[in-house]
Amino acid sequence: MRPFRILLIAGEPSGDRLAAELVEQLRPRLIELGAQPTPETLPRRTALPPEFFGAGGRALRQAGAELLCDLTPWASIGLFDVLPRLKHYYRAFRQLYQAAVERQPDVILGVDYGAFNLRFAAAIRRYLRRRQDWFHPWQPVLVQFVSPQVWASRPGRAAQMERTLDLLLSILPFEPEWFAHHAPRLPVRFVGHPLVDRWPVGASSVHRPSTAGAPRLVLLPGSRPDELRRHGPLLAATWRRLRQRWPNLEGRCVVPDPSLVPMLRQTEWPAEVPVEAGPAAPALCRADLALTKSGTITLECALAGLPAIVFYKTAALTYRVGRHLVHVRHLAMPNLLAPEPVYPELVQDQATPERLAALIEELWLDDARRLRIREALQQVRARLGPPGACARAAEAIVECLRRKPTGLPVPATNARVLPAATLARAA
Repeated sequence: MRPFRILLIAGEPSGDRLAAELVEQLRPRLIELGAQPTPETLPRRTALPPEFFGAGGRALRQAGAELLCDLTPWASIGLFDVLPRLKHYYRAFRQLYQAAVERQPDVILGVDYGAFNLRFAAAIRRYLRRRQDWFHPWQPVLVQFVSPQVWASRPGRAAQMERTLDLLLSILPFEPEWFAHHAPRLPVRFVGHPLVDRWPVGASSVHRPSTAGAPRLVLLPGSRPDELRRHGPLLAATWRRLRQRWPNLEGRCVVPDPSLVPMLRQTEWPAEVPVEAGPAAPALCRADLALTKSGTITLECALAGLPAIVFYKTAALTYRVGRHLVHVRHLAMPNLLAPEPVYPELVQDQATPERLAALIEELWLDDARRLRIREALQQVRARLGPPGACARAAEAIVECLRRKPTGLPVPATNARVLPAATLARAA
C-alpha cells in the first residue's frame, strides 16, 4: 500500500503559483479517494497524504511539494531565447524522466509550460507503450492544465496532444470547441480561469481620479529575465517622456519575484519609480492606467477593470519566425475575449517610448474611452467562468483516476466536455 503520487511540472512563476493552488485542492480529494473501500484483498492505496514532487518554484515548495529542480529562473519565450538554456532544460528533463520511471506516480501533471510539458508527456507515453504488460503495470494519468495556444500557432500540435494526454484542463472558454474540431478524441474540460478566484467581484480598481491631474501608472515589464532586459529600458524611457508632460506623475513597477528587482534596476531604472516584488493586485487597484507586457498579466488588468496599453518585444529572429506561425490578430487575451479589441497593442518595432507615451496621454485625456474600456472588461470577466477553477480541475483529475483504476485509457466518448456556456451562465 502506498499513497497517491503526483508528479507536477511548472516552469514559470505564474505556473508555479497555479500548481501550488491546485495542490491545495488535490490533497484532500486524493486522501478521500484513497480512503474509499475497494474489492481488492490488499488495497493498493491508503488514506495517507499524497506525495507531490517535480519541478516548480517557491510557491509549489510552500504548498508541500518536493522540488527536484526549479525551472522558473530559466523561463523564456521564443527559439532564440531558449537556445542558450537548452542544457538546463535537457538536464531537468532527464532528471524528471528518471524520477517518473523510478517512482511511478499515479498522475503526471503539466501546468502550463506547454513546449516542455508536451514533450515530457510524449516521452512518458512512448515509455509506457514499450512496456505495457503484466510485468509493467504502471499506467499514470497524463494531464495538462492550461493548454498551449495551439489555436494561435502550430495547430498540428493538437494531434500530438490527442495521442498523448488523458485529460486537458482548459481555462479559456473557446478552447473546447476548437479541440472538438481539431482533436475530437482528446478529453477536454473547461474549468474556468484561476485568476477569477484571485479577483473576486468588488476587488477591482476604485477608479478615483488622480488629484494631481496626472495618472497613477503601474508598470509591468514581465516575469522573465529576457523580458526585463528588453522591457526595462523601454519603460524607463517612456516614463521619462511622460514626466516631461506631467512632472507630478506617480508610478510604481511590479515584478513577481525579488530576484528580478536588481536585474531591472540595472537598466537605468528611474529612481523615483519604486519596484515591488510580489502579486500585482495591490498596485493594479491603486492605479489609473497600466503599461503592461502581453501575457497573463493583461487578464489581471482586465479583472481589475484597469485600462491599459499592451506592448511586447522579443528577439528579432524570434519575431520574424513568429509572424509566420501566429494566426491570431491580437496578443492580449482580453482583446481575444471581448467582442472587439479593448487594449491598444504595440509589438516589436512599434513599441517605442514615443508611441507608448502618446497612447497613455490620449487614454488619460479621454474619460469616455476609459469608461467604455471598463464596460468591455466586465464582459471579459463574464467569459472567464465563475470562481473555483482549481477546485474543478482537481475534481476532474480525481474523476479521471477513479475511471482509470487499472491504468486503461479513458475512452474519448466517456470523457464529458463541460460546455463553456454552462460556466459562463454561472458567472
